[in-house]
Amino acid sequence: MTSSLTPTAVRWRPHAAVLAFGAFAVGTDGFVIAGLLPSVAASLHVSVAAAGQLVTVFSIAYAVLAPVLAVLTASWSRRTVLVAALAVFAVGNAITALAPDYGLVLVSRAIAAAGAALFTATASATAALLAGERERGRAIAIVMFGMTSSLVLGAPLGTVVGDRLDWRATIWLVTALGMLAVPPIALRLPAVAAGATAGLRAFLAPLGDRRVLGVLLTTVVAFTGIYIPYTYISEIFAPATGGGALLAVLLLAFGVAGTAGNLAAGKLADRRGPREVIIAVTLILAVVFVLMPLGRGTIAAAVVTTLVAGFLSFSVTTPQQHLLITLARHGAGMVTSLYQSAVYLAVSLSGAVGALGLAGWGAAALPYMAAALMAVTAGLTYLSGRGGH
Repeated sequence: MTSSLTPTAVRWRPHAAVLAFGAFAVGTDGFVIAGLLPSVAASLHVSVAAAGQLVTVFSIAYAVLAPVLAVLTASWSRRTVLVAALAVFAVGNAITALAPDYGLVLVSRAIAAAGAALFTATASATAALLAGERERGRAIAIVMFGMTSSLVLGAPLGTVVGDRLDWRATIWLVTALGMLAVPPIALRLPAVAAGATAGLRAFLAPLGDRRVLGVLLTTVVAFTGIYIPYTYISEIFAPATGGGALLAVLLLAFGVAGTAGNLAAGKLADRRGPREVIIAVTLILAVVFVLMPLGRGTIAAAVVTTLVAGFLSFSVTTPQQHLLITLARHGAGMVTSLYQSAVYLAVSLSGAVGALGLAGWGAAALPYMAAALMAVTAGLTYLSGRGGH
């Protein structure tokens, strides 16, 4: 990606804040359906399990379409891509809210995922470019703040709206939030153009760099490990929570701590380098996961453990993107889309791998599996950097 603007030509923080708001909207859309499944199932006359496939379709479509759409829009200005992404997102959600049957809702969730995937990847890359190399990590962290906030605030808020009104009202609310970001992006975002070499060849070029492949591989490994304890947090801490309302306290603690960790990691990556931050965080997180079973018995210990794990878990995402953008340089928009695909693949794998561990060794063994994957992540990150940046 290139631009006629220099990093100092614009005040990048207001633009990053708008992009973060858009990320909050599309992130909320991805997370909130899980809290609306009973009402969705009742409305569409399907089982809750079938309604749960809306989440699966969204995740798969997100992972598959992110890099494909990056190729198709590579020659567009970033402003145009971002506005188009929110338009597709809005169309998909509007169809979801109006659809009379389950089949059409499934299709519409894939459409909404396409818009969400394109927006998130482009927003991260655009904010990083506007901020310049010295403040790249901070810019990415601000955009990712929108995503983490959607987990902490957006999804619970959307669930409440769905309970009080209707699940379709929640979808309309999320759509409206996304549309609020369109005017400032369309009218105020500086012109940032894609490079002239954009296209399939440019898309494939980063995949010829073993360092980029190494970061993408570590992304899958890292987030598989991170999401195993999160996905099965109810089972891991069942002795402390009793499976009741106290579980919500742990989820809130994880989300709030994760939001703080994301912002802190952005600043640290700018100062110390993203690779060093990734190695340090994943090694410390491995130790935390090893100690996690010790906090299963009491709610106080469970909260402390969850706070630390949440802070560190979300401290990985910004340095990973920072490192990818640094390595890819002119292919920033494309590698961030690949990053999004890698994360969603990891989320899917975490459910499957965690289920195997739960069936084979029980809930207490899951943090140990996560710790092993964190150690592998640190090793792969070190090895992928031996050739230098």
